[in-house]
Amino acid sequence: MEQRQLGRTGLLVSRLALGTWTWGAETTAEDAAGQLRLFLEAGGTLVDTADVYAGGNSERVLGQLLQRVRRDDVVLATKAGGLLEEVRGRACDASRRHLLTALDESLSRLGLDHVDLWQLHVWDPLTPLEESLAAVDAAVTSGRARYAGVSNYTGWQTAAAATWQRAWPGRVALASTQIEFSLLARGAEAEVLPAASHAGLGVLAWSPLGRGVLSGKYREGIPPGSRATTHRAAFVGPYLDERCGRITDAVIATAREIGVPPAAVALAWARDRPGITAPIIGARTIAQLTESLTAEQLTLPPSVRATLDDISAAENAGKSSG
Repeated sequence: MEQRQLGRTGLLVSRLALGTWTWGAETTAEDAAGQLRLFLEAGGTLVDTADVYAGGNSERVLGQLLQRVRRDDVVLATKAGGLLEEVRGRACDASRRHLLTALDESLSRLGLDHVDLWQLHVWDPLTPLEESLAAVDAAVTSGRARYAGVSNYTGWQTAAAATWQRAWPGRVALASTQIEFSLLARGAEAEVLPAASHAGLGVLAWSPLGRGVLSGKYREGIPPGSRATTHRAAFVGPYLDERCGRITDAVIATAREIGVPPAAVALAWARDRPGITAPIIGARTIAQLTESLTAEQLTLPPSVRATLDDISAAENAGKSSG
């Protein structure tokens, strides 16, 4: 699998990343092992998790699996700052106290002494940005993290964080940001992607399949066992409208013409958009991951990209996330 430079750093990561949101919950440890093996065999390196995924079980499962592979074969990314439930009225906590404690707990669950990329999961309006970023400096200078990034920041938040870190010698320059980005969610192109480009940040795209919708599995109704039938139905629901249906139909038609799964088309489109370092594949099953990994052999013809660009730009007109 092709490797790409993460921002202005010397760190190389695979141009497709493996997400672990469902590991330890909807994805069993056995299936997670199969996914990791398949991903590494395909040449993938970047694996993304977070301290709150599956209540910490995602990191626990991943930590066990890392004992079976060469540590150098995996570029491990995790996050901190999110909360499983509100605590004293706050939905997130990026205070120095919480962040550094969360990092130590992540390392314990993972069975490691460091992670390769540590990301501030969400913007915390209650904590001064410089306090959160001081925790980033402490994490990297102590050796517990090799690189640092942010996640789910708006354009101005991304620019503010990156600028602060570069404003004084000795601070740890940010390597990346992570955002939602797909044919169904192109709002980041308005401000987040330009801010990341200006600051020299790599961009990791979560939900590049439009929360699973671009796989085409919802076009004939809600399939049994899908996320739309679980407690995560509200996560998928916003992308089951007519606008998203028209974009998904275009992806399905393209996939049939080329002879690949719709997921591969959507991933190849997101992967090769300007500014994107790697889309994160959030497969629940080995079969889903197998389909998604076919994107590595796929380069969309310019005419196909233009068609998808046009229909998704028109359908996303006026919608911005940053």
